[in-house]
Formats: sequence, structure tokens, C-alpha cells
Amino acid sequence: MTAPDARSSTQGAPALTERQEARRRRILHASAQLAARGGFDAVQMREVAESSQVALGTLYRYFPSKVHLLVATMQDQLQHMHTTVRKRPPSSDSRSERVAETLMRAFRALQREPHLADAMVRALTFADRSVSPEVDQVSRQTTAIILDAMELDVPTPEQLSAVRVIEHTWHSALITWLSGRASIAQVKIDIETVCRLIDLVDPDRDTP
Repeated sequence: MTAPDARSSTQGAPALTERQEARRRRILHASAQLAARGGFDAVQMREVAESSQVALGTLYRYFPSKVHLLVATMQDQLQHMHTTVRKRPPSSDSRSERVAETLMRAFRALQREPHLADAMVRALTFADRSVSPEVDQVSRQTTAIILDAMELDVPTPEQLSAVRVIEHTWHSALITWLSGRASIAQVKIDIETVCRLIDLVDPDRDTP
């Protein structure tokens, strides 16, 4: 299926030129590297500007704050994960199992970079209304990943509602794991449990 588009630029904003997009990619790469080394506090806008070889004023034109930058970094990381999953999609015949496998693969990718994951999740937690466009991009990218795993052409409203619940659970599981309140095994159980909602809202499911 063609999943909802979740491009790197904010919806409604003018398209970036090739040079601007290359500059933006350098900024996001520098942000991810600094966060991976030292977490949220390690991402300082001046250091990001120096690492990405852009003027500090230019950096602020792209991202007005560190929170804007790290939320955009999360969307970019999810986009990379989505590309990886498309190259090697889950093989189960069950939609719910495919989604659970996909989300656990994304979770394990974040697990390999715990400082980066913590920085991005903290930014999402701190985000106010001014960061809504970037937060929406993260949500759209997560939705795209789930819908691709479901292999749906036109999801029903009930299926989209189930996807939103799955997104909330995945995000909550990430927070509880990062805070040390849940093990990977528990996260897997929670993800597999919530993904069974997909079977309950399947219009082709046999009803008693």
C-alpha cells in the first residue's frame, strides 16, 4: 500500500532546495551523533552548528530550539527504520504479528542507541504547541510504518483507531523501558498484546 507521506520537511512549508536539504541532513546527523554520545544534555545548538558546518543563525532558522531539533531527529530516525523494514518486511500471514514484529524491530534499533532514544523521547515529552508540526511528523511516520506492516490499501476508521492506540502503547513502552520500569520482555508482551486489536477490527474477520 501507499502509506501516508512523512517527509522530512514540515507539511505546508515550502519545499527545500537540494542544497538546503543537504544542509538539513547534516544538522540532523550532527544532532543524532551528539545525542548518541551524551543524551539530551549533550545536544547544544552551538555544537550542532559547528559539527554540521552551518552558522548558528542558520541552524535556528531550520530548528528554533533543541526540542524542535530532537523531535525532527526522531522523525528522521523513524524514516530510516521504515526504509530498512521495507527492504526486509515481516513475513507472517497475520497482520497483528507483522505489526508487532515491525515495532519490536524499531524498538530494538532504538535500544542499540539508548542515549539517543532517551534524548528524542525527552524532547517529545517537553514539546509544547510550537513543536506540534514536528510531533505530527513523528506520529505520521509511525502510522506509516504500522500501515505498511498491515499491508492495507484503504484502512477503515476502526483500523486507524487501533493504529493510534498501538502508537500510544509503543511510545509509552519506550518511556517505561528508558526509565527502567519495564524490561524488554515486558515491552514485547505489551506490544504483542495491543497489536491483537488489529484482528478485532479486521472487517474480514469471522464474527460469531
